[in-house]
Amino acid sequence: MRSSQAGTAQLNETIHPTRRLAICAYLSEVVEAEFAAVRDSLRISDSSLSKHLSTLRDAGYVQLFKLADGGHSRTWVALTKEGRLAYEAHVQALRRLTKS
Repeated sequence: MRSSQAGTAQLNETIHPTRRLAICAYLSEVVEAEFAAVRDSLRISDSSLSKHLSTLRDAGYVQLFKLADGGHSRTWVALTKEGRLAYEAHVQALRRLTKS
């Protein structure tokens, strides 16, 4: 029998909170997404999404960039290579944990 500590030790504490996990799941399905599309899909406020994206950016898991669109800029978000790998590893750790 495996100890629960061994199973949770592989979980990524940056990605694991529900909102950040949902953001990574959404972004894992696309190359990049507009901030508003992520916000609307996850049904969270601008400020909440900004806070979670900042945490993920600080960890090197997402990149944010602005593109001008007819006089105003739009923010786009993408998982970095490191972010994709960290998300995939986290999902695998969750699968192992739920199979124990």
